[in-house]
Amino acid sequence: MVDVFDEVEEQLRSERYRSLAVKSLPWVAAVAAVVVIGVGGYWGWNSYQTNQADKASEGYQAALETAQKQSPAKAFGQFKAIADGGAKGYKALALLQMGDIRLEENKTKEAVAYFDEAAKAAPSPLLGDLARLKSAFALMDTASYKDIESRLTPLAGEKSPYRVYAKEALAFAKLQAGDLAGARADFVILANSLDTSTSEEVRQRAQAAMQLIDSGTAKELAAAVKAAASLPTPPLSQLPPGVAPGAAPTAAQ
Repeated sequence: MVDVFDEVEEQLRSERYRSLAVKSLPWVAAVAAVVVIGVGGYWGWNSYQTNQADKASEGYQAALETAQKQSPAKAFGQFKAIADGGAKGYKALALLQMGDIRLEENKTKEAVAYFDEAAKAAPSPLLGDLARLKSAFALMDTASYKDIESRLTPLAGEKSPYRVYAKEALAFAKLQAGDLAGARADFVILANSLDTSTSEEVRQRAQAAMQLIDSGTAKELAAAVKAAASLPTPPLSQLPPGVAPGAAPTAAQ
Protein backbone atom coordinates (compact mmCIF):
# COMPACT_ATOMS: atom_id res chain seq x y z
CA MET A 1 0.00 0.00 0.00
CA VAL A 2 2.85 2.33 0.82
CA ASP A 3 4.28 1.69 -2.64
CA VAL A 4 0.99 2.66 -4.21
CA PHE A 5 0.90 5.95 -2.30
CA ASP A 6 4.50 6.63 -3.25
CA GLU A 7 3.71 5.97 -6.90
CA VAL A 8 0.68 8.27 -6.85
CA GLU A 9 2.68 10.99 -5.08
CA GLU A 10 5.44 10.63 -7.65
CA GLN A 11 2.95 11.01 -10.49
CA LEU A 12 1.44 14.12 -8.90
CA ARG A 13 4.88 15.58 -8.39
CA SER A 14 5.73 14.90 -12.03
CA GLU A 15 2.50 16.56 -13.14
CA ARG A 16 3.32 19.65 -11.05
CA TYR A 17 6.81 19.82 -12.54
CA ARG A 18 5.40 19.47 -16.07
CA SER A 19 2.83 22.16 -15.38
CA LEU A 20 5.50 24.46 -13.96
CA ALA A 21 7.76 23.79 -16.94
CA VAL A 22 4.96 24.56 -19.37
CA LYS A 23 4.16 27.81 -17.58
CA SER A 24 7.87 28.79 -17.34
CA LEU A 25 8.74 27.88 -20.90
CA PRO A 26 7.67 31.21 -22.47
CA TRP A 27 9.71 33.16 -19.92
CA VAL A 28 12.77 30.96 -20.40
CA ALA A 29 12.43 31.30 -24.15
CA ALA A 30 12.10 35.06 -23.84
CA VAL A 31 15.23 35.33 -21.68
CA ALA A 32 17.16 33.12 -24.09
CA ALA A 33 15.99 35.27 -26.99
CA VAL A 34 17.15 38.43 -25.22
CA VAL A 35 20.57 36.88 -24.62
CA VAL A 36 20.87 35.75 -28.23
CA ILE A 37 19.71 39.13 -29.54
CA GLY A 38 22.12 40.93 -27.17
CA VAL A 39 25.11 38.85 -28.23
CA GLY A 40 24.13 39.06 -31.88
CA GLY A 41 23.59 42.80 -31.62
CA TYR A 42 26.97 43.34 -29.95
CA TRP A 43 28.71 41.26 -32.62
CA GLY A 44 26.77 43.02 -35.34
CA TRP A 45 27.65 46.47 -33.99
CA ASN A 46 31.34 45.58 -33.74
CA SER A 47 31.24 44.17 -37.25
CA TYR A 48 29.53 47.35 -38.49
CA GLN A 49 32.11 49.59 -36.83
CA THR A 50 34.97 47.53 -38.25
CA ASN A 51 33.41 47.70 -41.70
CA GLN A 52 32.96 51.48 -41.39
CA ALA A 53 36.57 51.92 -40.27
CA ASP A 54 37.83 49.81 -43.18
CA LYS A 55 35.84 51.88 -45.68
CA ALA A 56 37.02 55.12 -44.07
CA SER A 57 40.64 53.92 -44.19
CA GLU A 58 40.40 53.15 -47.90
CA GLY A 59 38.67 56.45 -48.59
CA TYR A 60 41.21 58.42 -46.57
CA GLN A 61 44.16 56.88 -48.38
CA ALA A 62 42.47 57.55 -51.73
CA ALA A 63 41.90 61.18 -50.74
CA LEU A 64 45.56 61.55 -49.77
CA GLU A 65 46.61 60.18 -53.14
CA THR A 66 44.33 62.65 -54.91
CA ALA A 67 45.80 65.49 -52.86
CA GLN A 68 49.35 64.46 -53.65
CA LYS A 69 48.91 63.60 -57.33
CA GLN A 70 46.48 66.38 -58.25
CA SER A 71 45.93 69.02 -55.58
CA PRO A 72 44.57 69.28 -52.01
CA ALA A 73 41.56 71.21 -53.31
CA LYS A 74 40.66 68.29 -55.60
CA ALA A 75 40.61 65.99 -52.57
CA PHE A 76 38.38 68.22 -50.44
CA GLY A 77 35.17 66.43 -51.47
CA GLN A 78 36.69 63.04 -50.68
CA PHE A 79 37.77 64.18 -47.23
CA LYS A 80 34.29 65.61 -46.64
CA ALA A 81 32.69 62.26 -47.48
CA ILE A 82 34.89 60.63 -44.83
CA ALA A 83 34.10 63.37 -42.31
CA ASP A 84 30.39 62.76 -42.85
CA GLY A 85 30.86 59.06 -42.05
CA GLY A 86 30.74 57.32 -38.71
CA ALA A 87 34.39 56.35 -38.10
CA LYS A 88 35.49 58.86 -35.46
CA GLY A 89 39.25 58.57 -35.93
CA TYR A 90 39.08 59.11 -39.67
CA LYS A 91 36.40 61.78 -39.25
CA ALA A 92 38.82 63.84 -37.15
CA LEU A 93 41.70 63.24 -39.58
CA ALA A 94 39.56 64.22 -42.57
CA LEU A 95 38.39 67.40 -40.81
CA LEU A 96 42.01 68.33 -40.11
CA GLN A 97 42.81 67.91 -43.79
CA MET A 98 39.80 70.01 -44.75
CA GLY A 99 40.93 72.73 -42.36
CA ASP A 100 44.43 72.70 -43.84
CA ILE A 101 43.01 73.01 -47.37
CA ARG A 102 40.80 75.96 -46.43
CA LEU A 103 43.75 77.60 -44.65
CA GLU A 104 45.80 77.31 -47.84
CA GLU A 105 42.93 79.06 -49.63
CA ASN A 106 43.00 81.88 -47.05
CA LYS A 107 39.56 80.89 -45.77
CA THR A 108 40.52 81.15 -42.12
CA LYS A 109 37.01 81.16 -40.68
CA GLU A 110 36.13 77.89 -42.40
CA ALA A 111 39.49 76.38 -41.47
CA VAL A 112 38.99 77.18 -37.78
CA ALA A 113 35.48 75.70 -37.88
CA TYR A 114 36.86 72.43 -39.29
CA PHE A 115 39.70 72.32 -36.75
CA ASP A 116 37.27 72.92 -33.88
CA GLU A 117 34.97 70.20 -35.21
CA ALA A 118 37.95 67.83 -35.49
CA ALA A 119 38.83 68.52 -31.85
CA LYS A 120 35.32 67.48 -30.80
CA ALA A 121 35.30 64.38 -33.01
CA ALA A 122 38.80 63.18 -32.06
CA PRO A 123 38.79 59.76 -30.34
CA SER A 124 41.90 60.64 -28.32
CA PRO A 125 43.06 63.75 -26.44
CA LEU A 126 46.32 63.72 -28.38
CA LEU A 127 44.60 64.11 -31.75
CA GLY A 128 42.06 66.52 -30.28
CA ASP A 129 44.79 68.76 -28.88
CA LEU A 130 46.53 68.82 -32.26
CA ALA A 131 43.30 70.13 -33.79
CA ARG A 132 42.99 72.77 -31.06
CA LEU A 133 46.59 73.84 -31.66
CA LYS A 134 45.98 74.21 -35.39
CA SER A 135 42.86 76.23 -34.67
CA ALA A 136 44.76 78.63 -32.40
CA PHE A 137 47.55 79.03 -34.96
CA ALA A 138 45.03 79.83 -37.67
CA LEU A 139 43.62 82.64 -35.52
CA MET A 140 46.96 84.18 -34.55
CA ASP A 141 46.61 87.02 -37.06
CA THR A 142 43.04 88.00 -36.31
CA ALA A 143 41.85 86.96 -32.84
CA SER A 144 42.36 88.89 -29.63
CA TYR A 145 45.06 87.88 -27.18
CA LYS A 146 42.36 86.81 -24.72
CA ASP A 147 40.89 84.39 -27.24
CA ILE A 148 44.30 83.00 -28.21
CA GLU A 149 45.30 82.65 -24.57
CA SER A 150 42.11 80.72 -23.72
CA ARG A 151 42.81 78.30 -26.56
CA LEU A 152 46.51 77.80 -25.95
CA THR A 153 46.83 77.79 -22.14
CA PRO A 154 45.34 74.27 -21.72
CA LEU A 155 47.83 73.03 -24.34
CA ALA A 156 50.83 74.60 -22.62
CA GLY A 157 50.69 72.42 -19.49
CA GLU A 158 53.78 70.42 -18.60
CA LYS A 159 52.08 67.12 -19.49
CA SER A 160 50.86 68.31 -22.88
CA PRO A 161 52.74 66.83 -25.86
CA TYR A 162 52.33 70.16 -27.66
CA ARG A 163 53.44 72.37 -24.78
CA VAL A 164 56.45 73.84 -26.60
CA TYR A 165 54.43 74.85 -29.66
CA ALA A 166 51.70 76.29 -27.42
CA LYS A 167 54.20 78.28 -25.34
CA GLU A 168 55.85 79.65 -28.47
CA ALA A 169 52.49 80.68 -29.90
CA LEU A 170 51.56 82.36 -26.61
CA ALA A 171 54.79 84.34 -26.70
CA PHE A 172 54.01 85.54 -30.23
CA ALA A 173 50.46 86.37 -29.16
CA LYS A 174 51.85 88.57 -26.37
CA LEU A 175 54.14 90.21 -28.89
CA GLN A 176 51.18 90.94 -31.13
CA ALA A 177 49.23 92.36 -28.17
CA GLY A 178 52.07 94.76 -27.39
CA ASP A 179 53.28 92.98 -24.25
CA LEU A 180 56.96 93.09 -25.24
CA ALA A 181 58.25 92.38 -21.73
CA GLY A 182 56.00 89.35 -21.31
CA ALA A 183 56.84 88.06 -24.77
CA ARG A 184 60.57 88.47 -24.23
CA ALA A 185 60.41 86.62 -20.92
CA ASP A 186 58.66 83.71 -22.63
CA PHE A 187 61.19 83.68 -25.47
CA VAL A 188 64.06 83.62 -22.97
CA ILE A 189 62.58 80.51 -21.39
CA LEU A 190 62.16 78.86 -24.80
CA ALA A 191 65.65 79.79 -25.97
CA ASN A 192 67.21 78.26 -22.86
CA SER A 193 64.77 75.41 -22.39
CA LEU A 194 66.08 72.03 -21.27
CA ASP A 195 62.80 70.41 -22.25
CA THR A 196 63.61 67.58 -24.66
CA SER A 197 60.53 68.54 -26.68
CA THR A 198 62.09 71.90 -27.55
CA SER A 199 63.67 71.65 -30.99
CA GLU A 200 66.64 73.67 -32.19
CA GLU A 201 64.33 75.51 -34.60
CA VAL A 202 62.16 76.68 -31.71
CA ARG A 203 65.24 77.93 -29.81
CA GLN A 204 66.48 79.79 -32.89
CA ARG A 205 63.11 81.45 -33.45
CA ALA A 206 63.01 82.47 -29.80
CA GLN A 207 66.49 84.01 -30.01
CA ALA A 208 65.56 85.85 -33.22
CA ALA A 209 62.40 87.22 -31.60
CA MET A 210 64.41 88.42 -28.59
CA GLN A 211 66.81 90.26 -30.89
CA LEU A 212 63.93 91.91 -32.72
CA ILE A 213 62.36 93.01 -29.44
CA ASP A 214 65.67 94.39 -28.20
CA SER A 215 66.28 96.26 -31.45
CA GLY A 216 62.77 97.72 -31.48
CA THR A 217 62.42 97.16 -35.22
CA ALA A 218 58.66 97.63 -35.66
CA LYS A 219 58.39 96.33 -39.22
CA GLU A 220 60.29 93.16 -38.46
CA LEU A 221 58.26 92.65 -35.29
CA ALA A 222 55.05 92.86 -37.32
CA ALA A 223 56.45 90.35 -39.82
CA ALA A 224 57.40 88.00 -37.00
CA VAL A 225 53.93 88.18 -35.54
CA LYS A 226 52.40 87.48 -38.94
CA ALA A 227 54.72 84.51 -39.34
CA ALA A 228 53.36 83.08 -36.10
CA ALA A 229 50.18 82.16 -37.98
CA SER A 230 52.21 79.60 -39.92
CA LEU A 231 54.31 78.19 -37.11
CA PRO A 232 55.04 74.55 -37.89
CA THR A 233 52.79 72.06 -36.15
CA PRO A 234 53.59 68.37 -35.72
CA PRO A 235 52.51 66.53 -38.89
CA LEU A 236 50.08 63.66 -38.42
CA SER A 237 52.80 61.20 -39.43
CA GLN A 238 54.70 62.06 -36.24
CA LEU A 239 51.84 61.21 -33.92
CA PRO A 240 52.48 58.21 -31.65
CA PRO A 241 51.01 54.87 -32.80
CA GLY A 242 47.39 54.40 -31.81
CA VAL A 243 46.49 58.09 -31.73
CA ALA A 244 44.35 57.67 -34.81
CA PRO A 245 44.12 54.92 -37.40
CA GLY A 246 45.97 55.43 -40.63
CA ALA A 247 47.64 58.66 -39.57
CA ALA A 248 49.46 60.25 -42.47
CA PRO A 249 51.08 63.58 -43.32
CA THR A 250 48.64 66.38 -43.90
CA ALA A 251 47.79 66.98 -47.52
CA ALA A 252 48.10 70.73 -47.38
CA GLN A 253 51.43 70.89 -45.63
